[in-house]
Amino acid sequence: MEQKEKINISAIQMCSKIGDKKANFSNVVKLIERDVKSDVDIIVLPEVWTVGWSPRHFRESAELIDKSETINLLSQIAKQYNSFVIGGSFIEKVNDEIYLNTCPVIDRNGNLIAKYSKNHLFSYYGSDEGNFVTTGKNPVMVNLDGIKTGLTICYDIRFPEIYRAYRKAGADLFINCAAWGLNKPIPWECMTRCRAVENQTYMVALTQSGHIEGDEWNIGHSRIIDYKGESLAEIKDQKEGAMNAQINLKTMYDFRNKCTVLNDIRDKYEVEIL
Repeated sequence: MEQKEKINISAIQMCSKIGDKKANFSNVVKLIERDVKSDVDIIVLPEVWTVGWSPRHFRESAELIDKSETINLLSQIAKQYNSFVIGGSFIEKVNDEIYLNTCPVIDRNGNLIAKYSKNHLFSYYGSDEGNFVTTGKNPVMVNLDGIKTGLTICYDIRFPEIYRAYRKAGADLFINCAAWGLNKPIPWECMTRCRAVENQTYMVALTQSGHIEGDEWNIGHSRIIDYKGESLAEIKDQKEGAMNAQINLKTMYDFRNKCTVLNDIRDKYEVEIL
């Protein structure tokens, strides 16, 4: 597959209504129609945008992959915009026992070409995701017009090992689709930028915005970050809409060739305990 040198990305920050799939479908279509440019190559959506961040509502929204209304909607969007769609995530039902927080990837023709299920489940500070969904089996990297793209979801950002594995496998772009809490701004800011810098790789760090329920809020600070840690586009507040940026693979590869820090990684680090 021939690799494009420049790629146009649109990422949709939105506030999902808890448990209201119909309203969330309508909202995402509205935001894409309003804000996404016609020459877009990749459209990215946030984590669990179909149902909102409320694990106790996850299973009631779950869909079988071959009968998924979410996949059908994303397929229509992909064909309309002639774009790849990285569909954030929805709750996939495998059987009565297994439910997954799954990111689907749709090609320009509307076909499901890959899916990644969240490898790390957030079950701290009152959150109980692990009680309602099952851990995904492995990382997934997908080829989008030659752009090797590593997929992650929210809490995965705390595990640099998965990003280093993607980089070693040749990743050009990281995606982290999230529903990140408002009370954790420093980890979100630092870790999304660090994953890009330490791997010299572009990063889309996309989270939901707005009120969740009770006293919970999403952080609403999404960014597209380059391989040196600079923000190419961002939405700093709670508003809904698209951030748009063009990534240039040639400049990234030129930088990697000049700054070959990853060549200095040792095969093994044995700790001396004194």
